[in-house]
Amino acid sequence: MTQLHDLTALEQAAAVRAGEVSPVELVEHALARIEARDAGLGAFLTLTPERALDRARRAEARVRDGGELPPLLGVPTAIKDLNNTAGVRTTFGCTVFADNVPTVTDAVVTRLADAGTISLGKTNTPEFGFPCYTDNDLAGPARCPWDPTRSAGGSSGGAAVAVAAGMLPFAQGSDGGGSIRIPASVNGLVGIKPSRGRVSNAPLGGDVTGLGTNGPLARTVRDAAAMMDAMAGPVTGDAQWAPPLPPGETFLGAADRLPGRLRIGRYTESPMPDAGLEPAVQAAFDDAAGLLADLGHDVEDVPPGLLDADVLPAFERVWSLSGTLLPVPQARLGELRPLTRELRSRGLALSAQAAMEALTALRLFARRFLTATAGFDVLLAPVTTMTPRPLGWFDADGDGAADFARQEEYAAFTAVFNVTGQPAVSVPLSWTPGGLPVGTMLVGRPADEVTLVALAAQLEEARPWAHRHPPGWA
Repeated sequence: MTQLHDLTALEQAAAVRAGEVSPVELVEHALARIEARDAGLGAFLTLTPERALDRARRAEARVRDGGELPPLLGVPTAIKDLNNTAGVRTTFGCTVFADNVPTVTDAVVTRLADAGTISLGKTNTPEFGFPCYTDNDLAGPARCPWDPTRSAGGSSGGAAVAVAAGMLPFAQGSDGGGSIRIPASVNGLVGIKPSRGRVSNAPLGGDVTGLGTNGPLARTVRDAAAMMDAMAGPVTGDAQWAPPLPPGETFLGAADRLPGRLRIGRYTESPMPDAGLEPAVQAAFDDAAGLLADLGHDVEDVPPGLLDADVLPAFERVWSLSGTLLPVPQARLGELRPLTRELRSRGLALSAQAAMEALTALRLFARRFLTATAGFDVLLAPVTTMTPRPLGWFDADGDGAADFARQEEYAAFTAVFNVTGQPAVSVPLSWTPGGLPVGTMLVGRPADEVTLVALAAQLEEARPWAHRHPPGWA
């Protein structure tokens, strides 16, 4: 029998508009799912049930009053705990900010509320979002619902767990080096990293490196596209912005049309020269390439030699620069986890010249890479080099430098496209014989999420995945 958590976000929104279910019922059902499932999975850092129910009652009144309704009215979601929400505890996954309650709200949070979604709280994230796994000293690890002995990935691990385990139909994440696509791959979801400037990082999000952006995690392409529609758009003062879609077009509309015949490049060159693919990941990649060819696309290898030797060192320096701005009092630096301390130390050790050289090197690399691959409509790449990692695999020895090195080996492909600013999506086409998801990454031309969404929807129609659920779903 169909239950409320079986419905997609768009199905929930349609049921609200039709009067078949109320926003209060949806929120109460989602809160009950969280209460029943989250203790063993670690999806949430903070829950806001009273705030959510109050907003659900207001949404219910809007339905009764009639008139035009926002597209996602009454649909439960949640906000990653790296994003500020005024009046709601926002910890950034750090004990130093365990009691932090901001007075400002990020633009993406406001946009999602304006679209009618109702946030149930803040999802689990690692300290300041630095690692590609989710663990912290406040809530512990986010666990993959397909196998809770495995990490859920990161840094949007809590958001991915909440969606994969049926606590929410979709959730907001952010991605500075793979932090949407990695947990999407690990948890069997669709995760979209939009183009640079597609979704605003206002008012406080840093645009200096240009690496990070907000995006959706969902079980279906159409849900992810609908969330993109709600998130997208610049705010005055943004350093970058992607050109808007033509009038009348939406990302959701793109999911409902065929992409046409595309030239797709198989991309397997990594900044990590020794980062080979596990057999299960290689099989998933080859399978995706075969499926795309079967659908009529031209699939060919991208010529090697696109990555310079200085790309990885430049990225490492730029990644560490974010650690220099952490607003942590000197007396409390000892509370930071080893990885955070390591990256902060590296960033502070850089001279102004070294920092500028690294930023410039990445910008020049991005220009060369985009020029060299301009003949392809889409690139096909692995998301990670390995299947989901056991809990503690990255940081068991407490050595921040070793932790970072393991992450580079594991997530050897995603960060390139944060550097270039291209849109990218992880789609859940494969599972291992043991039942673990393995995502595949599609990368579009700059500002061309439309082609990615259309292609991902074509793949979903050819090989549906939304019916696949982890243990404990019913």
